[in-house]
Amino acid sequence: MLTLANLKNTTRPAKEMKRVGRGLGSGLGKTCGRGEKGAGSRSGYKRRHTYEGGQFRLFMKLPIRGFNNANFTVKYEAVNLAQIDALFENGDVVNGATLSERGVFKGRNKLVKILGTGELTKKVTIEADAYSDSAKQKLQQAKIEFKLTR
Repeated sequence: MLTLANLKNTTRPAKEMKRVGRGLGSGLGKTCGRGEKGAGSRSGYKRRHTYEGGQFRLFMKLPIRGFNNANFTVKYEAVNLAQIDALFENGDVVNGATLSERGVFKGRNKLVKILGTGELTKKVTIEADAYSDSAKQKLQQAKIEFKLTR
Protein backbone atom coordinates (compact mmCIF):
# COMPACT_ATOMS: atom_id res chain seq x y z
CA MET A 1 0.00 0.00 0.00
CA LEU A 2 1.30 3.45 -0.89
CA THR A 3 1.43 5.83 2.08
CA LEU A 4 3.29 9.03 2.87
CA ALA A 5 5.81 6.99 4.87
CA ASN A 6 7.03 4.98 1.89
CA LEU A 7 6.94 7.60 -0.88
CA LYS A 8 10.26 8.02 -2.69
CA ASN A 9 11.47 10.67 -5.10
CA THR A 10 12.55 8.74 -8.20
CA THR A 11 13.08 11.78 -10.45
CA ARG A 12 16.69 12.36 -9.32
CA PRO A 13 19.36 10.15 -7.80
CA ALA A 14 20.09 10.31 -4.08
CA LYS A 15 22.84 12.74 -3.07
CA GLU A 16 26.04 11.00 -2.04
CA MET A 17 27.15 11.61 1.52
CA LYS A 18 30.24 13.84 2.03
CA ARG A 19 33.15 11.83 3.38
CA VAL A 20 34.98 14.36 5.50
CA GLY A 21 38.31 14.05 7.28
CA ARG A 22 39.86 11.66 4.75
CA GLY A 23 43.11 13.49 4.01
CA LEU A 24 44.15 16.74 2.38
CA GLY A 25 43.79 15.39 -1.17
CA SER A 26 40.07 14.75 -0.74
CA GLY A 27 39.25 18.47 -0.50
CA LEU A 28 37.51 17.94 2.84
CA GLY A 29 40.43 16.92 5.03
CA LYS A 30 41.88 18.58 8.15
CA THR A 31 39.07 21.03 9.10
CA CYS A 32 36.44 19.03 7.16
CA GLY A 33 34.99 22.01 5.32
CA ARG A 34 34.16 23.89 8.53
CA GLY A 35 36.82 26.59 8.23
CA GLU A 36 39.29 27.44 10.97
CA LYS A 37 37.99 28.71 14.32
CA GLY A 38 34.65 29.94 15.65
CA ALA A 39 31.26 28.55 16.61
CA GLY A 40 30.66 27.04 13.16
CA SER A 41 33.70 24.80 13.49
CA ARG A 42 32.52 23.28 16.78
CA SER A 43 30.28 20.30 17.18
CA GLY A 44 26.70 21.03 18.26
CA TYR A 45 26.59 24.37 16.43
CA LYS A 46 23.24 25.28 14.85
CA ARG A 47 23.05 28.35 12.62
CA ARG A 48 20.04 30.53 13.30
CA HIS A 49 18.82 32.09 10.08
CA THR A 50 18.68 35.60 11.60
CA TYR A 51 21.96 35.46 13.53
CA GLU A 52 24.58 38.01 12.46
CA GLY A 53 27.58 37.03 14.57
CA GLY A 54 26.60 39.07 17.61
CA GLN A 55 25.74 42.19 15.62
CA PHE A 56 22.27 43.58 16.30
CA ARG A 57 19.97 41.76 13.90
CA LEU A 58 18.53 43.56 10.92
CA PHE A 59 14.91 42.54 11.52
CA MET A 60 15.14 43.91 15.06
CA LYS A 61 16.41 47.28 13.79
CA LEU A 62 13.54 47.74 11.36
CA PRO A 63 10.32 49.39 12.57
CA ILE A 64 7.10 47.42 12.90
CA ARG A 65 4.85 48.67 10.15
CA GLY A 66 1.32 48.08 9.06
CA PHE A 67 -1.99 47.33 10.69
CA ASN A 68 -3.18 44.02 12.05
CA ASN A 69 -6.76 43.47 13.18
CA ALA A 70 -5.60 40.63 15.45
CA ASN A 71 -4.34 43.27 17.89
CA PHE A 72 -7.93 44.40 18.43
CA THR A 73 -9.81 41.10 18.68
CA VAL A 74 -11.96 40.56 21.76
CA LYS A 75 -10.84 37.43 23.58
CA TYR A 76 -13.34 35.57 25.76
CA GLU A 77 -12.82 32.85 28.34
CA ALA A 78 -15.28 30.11 27.38
CA VAL A 79 -17.25 28.40 30.16
CA ASN A 80 -19.73 25.57 29.58
CA LEU A 81 -23.00 25.11 31.45
CA ALA A 82 -21.73 21.72 32.66
CA GLN A 83 -18.76 23.45 34.35
CA ILE A 84 -21.06 25.90 36.09
CA ASP A 85 -23.30 23.04 37.24
CA ALA A 86 -20.32 21.18 38.71
CA LEU A 87 -18.75 24.16 40.50
CA PHE A 88 -21.67 26.22 41.86
CA GLU A 89 -24.56 25.66 44.29
CA ASN A 90 -28.14 27.00 44.24
CA GLY A 91 -28.34 30.77 44.71
CA ASP A 92 -24.70 31.49 43.77
CA VAL A 93 -23.71 34.33 41.44
CA VAL A 94 -21.61 33.24 38.47
CA ASN A 95 -19.34 35.97 37.06
CA GLY A 96 -15.70 36.48 36.09
CA ALA A 97 -14.53 36.95 39.69
CA THR A 98 -16.26 33.84 41.08
CA LEU A 99 -15.14 31.72 38.12
CA SER A 100 -11.49 32.71 38.64
CA GLU A 101 -11.82 32.01 42.38
CA ARG A 102 -13.05 28.49 41.57
CA GLY A 103 -10.06 27.95 39.25
CA VAL A 104 -11.82 27.91 35.87
CA PHE A 105 -9.26 30.42 34.54
CA LYS A 106 -6.49 32.63 35.90
CA GLY A 107 -6.85 36.36 36.33
CA ARG A 108 -9.86 38.45 37.31
CA ASN A 109 -10.40 40.93 34.49
CA LYS A 110 -11.35 38.46 31.77
CA LEU A 111 -14.34 38.58 29.46
CA VAL A 112 -16.54 35.51 29.96
CA LYS A 113 -18.66 33.74 27.34
CA ILE A 114 -21.15 31.07 28.39
CA LEU A 115 -21.43 28.10 26.02
CA GLY A 116 -24.31 25.65 25.90
CA THR A 117 -22.50 22.32 26.37
CA GLY A 118 -24.06 20.28 29.17
CA GLU A 119 -27.13 20.88 31.35
CA LEU A 120 -27.61 23.35 34.17
CA THR A 121 -29.79 21.96 36.98
CA LYS A 122 -29.00 24.50 39.71
CA LYS A 123 -30.71 27.87 40.10
CA VAL A 124 -27.85 30.36 39.82
CA THR A 125 -27.57 33.96 38.62
CA ILE A 126 -25.20 34.29 35.68
CA GLU A 127 -23.45 37.55 34.77
CA ALA A 128 -21.36 37.19 31.61
CA ASP A 129 -20.13 39.29 28.71
CA ALA A 130 -21.52 37.02 25.97
CA TYR A 131 -23.73 33.94 25.53
CA SER A 132 -23.96 31.41 22.74
CA ASP A 133 -27.40 30.87 21.20
CA SER A 134 -27.64 27.34 22.62
CA ALA A 135 -26.75 28.61 26.10
CA LYS A 136 -29.44 31.31 25.91
CA GLN A 137 -32.06 28.72 24.89
CA LYS A 138 -31.13 26.35 27.70
CA LEU A 139 -31.09 29.11 30.30
CA GLN A 140 -34.50 30.41 29.16
CA GLN A 141 -35.99 26.89 29.20
CA ALA A 142 -34.62 26.29 32.72
CA LYS A 143 -35.89 29.76 33.77
CA ILE A 144 -32.47 30.76 35.08
CA GLU A 145 -31.67 34.46 35.48
CA PHE A 146 -28.83 35.71 33.28
CA LYS A 147 -27.49 39.20 32.53
CA LEU A 148 -25.17 40.74 29.99
CA THR A 149 -22.46 42.76 31.72
CA ARG A 150 -20.95 44.20 28.58
